[in-house]
Amino acid sequence: MMIIMIMMINFSIMFIFMKHPISLGMILLFQTIMTALLMNSLLMNAWFSYIMLLVMIGGLLILFIYMTSLVSNEKFKFNPLILMMNFIYFILMSMLYFTEKFNLTMVINTNPMLIYNLPMNFNKFLMSNTMIMLMMIIYLLIVMIAVVKISNFKSGPLRQKF
Repeated sequence: MMIIMIMMINFSIMFIFMKHPISLGMILLFQTIMTALLMNSLLMNAWFSYIMLLVMIGGLLILFIYMTSLVSNEKFKFNPLILMMNFIYFILMSMLYFTEKFNLTMVINTNPMLIYNLPMNFNKFLMSNTMIMLMMIIYLLIVMIAVVKISNFKSGPLRQKF
């Protein structure tokens, strides 16, 4: 769990220095995966982290389609200085963690009522909210179809060339 937190901090620092939209989306995807893994280990229930991961990946796919249609011909430049800086940061944080001089432990409240009362957690997904959730899924499908139709392959990118 500690390595996941170190990697999340590392990805947050990398996010500041990135300029290309595709690299920003990739870092956001890695950050989402790390957050889902951390939620899975802390909540003792995989459903919430799984649903969060699916929603974030769906949103990232829409952003990926939109950004590739906007900046289709822009070159991706890789900066080795950022990679070296993040690698050194990761090594230093790992060394501090393994020497136990730097303690980032988290206090986890393991209330038995929260762990054993899982049906109460699933009330959010029962019949009362099913129509709203179904409407949101259909709306997301319509928006995805509209984005695909707007960025037709024959039309090229959405931006105008002057």
